Amino acid sequence: MEQSKTCSFPAVCASLEAISLQVKEAADAAGLDDDAAYAIQLAVEEACDNIIEHAYGNNMRGDIECTCEATPDGLVVTLRDHGDPFDPDSVPPPNLDSPLEERDAGGLGLHFIRRLTDDFCFQFDAEQGNVLMLFKRRSLSE
Repeated sequence: MEQSKTCSFPAVCASLEAISLQVKEAADAAGLDDDAAYAIQLAVEEACDNIIEHAYGNNMRGDIECTCEATPDGLVVTLRDHGDPFDPDSVPPPNLDSPLEERDAGGLGLHFIRRLTDDFCFQFDAEQGNVLMLFKRRSLSE
């Protein structure tokens, strides 16, 4: 059975706990195991942190719309914001082989999102805003 729930949150760090709780509840309802649920929660938290810092940075105010949808294969979390546009292809992959002191600060958010999810896609439309869809598959052994 497919289930979907959408909530809107102010794009502030104080909202991260409530967003994470929504994702955890949806992951449980979608039948994700604890590891998969934790992974999608971390990916969503990282994405929301990036929205707050980068899309709505520069003192912009706005909201993050979070839709969690259970599918036959797992869970899709869609995040929508109306902050500055973002192109994930413009972010180079981090150099994980260089010593820590030689690395740029930050820049690991997309890396974590890619590693923690089974799939993701990003779209920008002037009317629809930034839309990030994250997918986490239910374990095949369940």
